[in-house]
Amino acid sequence: MRNIDLGGLLDRAAIAPRVSAAGKRQALSAVAEIAARNFGLKASEVLEGLLEREETSSTGVGHGVAVPHARLAGLARLRAVFVRLEQPVEFDAVDDRPVDLIFALFAPPEANGEHLRALARVSRALRQSTLREQLRQAHSADAIRALLVQEARPSAA
Repeated sequence: MRNIDLGGLLDRAAIAPRVSAAGKRQALSAVAEIAARNFGLKASEVLEGLLEREETSSTGVGHGVAVPHARLAGLARLRAVFVRLEQPVEFDAVDDRPVDLIFALFAPPEANGEHLRALARVSRALRQSTLREQLRQAHSADAIRALLVQEARPSAA
């Protein structure tokens, strides 16, 4: 079982460091637009996949972080979008705190194990308060990507 490389999932163009959204649906819509533009998909289909998943249970994992995800036909491999909101929005998160960091994962319909490993990897990384704070302070997509790629390197632990 190979380790999930966040840098391999997250293109620089799929990172938006300053997104304005009035609520959860608008935030997910922004994620869908970025995914559609970068992965050659229809934004409406991406948004529909994200909203279907949110109906099951919120992907707000706490500490201002959400990890929405969807399986999408038309994807050849696992991909990701990272969005930092200018103002946190209500997201029905497990800790009832609003969300400002969104790391969205998109998988081909058949990518079961890899999809779950990627979700676990992202959740583990974003549980670290230091990384969350650095992501909130980063000024550019390049800086955000560097933080996430650095975090994803296997440690000696």
